[in-house]
Amino acid sequence: MSLKIVYPICCGIDVHKTFVVTCIASTNKGVTTYKRHRFSTFTKGLRELSQWLCENDCKDVCMESTGKYWIPVFNVLEDSCNITLAHPKYVKAIRGKKTDKKDAKWIADLFKHDLVAGSFMPPLAIRQLRDLMRYRFKLTNFTSSEKKSVSEQLNGF
Repeated sequence: MSLKIVYPICCGIDVHKTFVVTCIASTNKGVTTYKRHRFSTFTKGLRELSQWLCENDCKDVCMESTGKYWIPVFNVLEDSCNITLAHPKYVKAIRGKKTDKKDAKWIADLFKHDLVAGSFMPPLAIRQLRDLMRYRFKLTNFTSSEKKSVSEQLNGF
């Protein structure tokens, strides 16, 4: 018995701070071929990633939500791809000789069979509102801290 291929062309992305390692899995007549590439996480590199996915007719992408490093990748790809954001514990490769290339391939292999549970991602407008509210909270706290500091200095602390 073999698992059903849900995504015949999909990409697994292993996310790091300064780069991402990608692996496109293309399955045709039961045979899967792989294309791997490494991209910078700077905007230019992420745009190249988006272009590479388009050139390879890949619309379905799965990546693990590593810290906050996944956010710029998600932001650049969300308009052109269907992204499944996976919790790292659900895509962690079996221990052994782990490499970034193997991790990206593992994510692609799990994803092509639809074996990855995606995390909920609110719509862009909600995410932007959250960011704005977090920034406002940060500024309010900063202002309060500065007022307290000035007050202490004036009162001779």
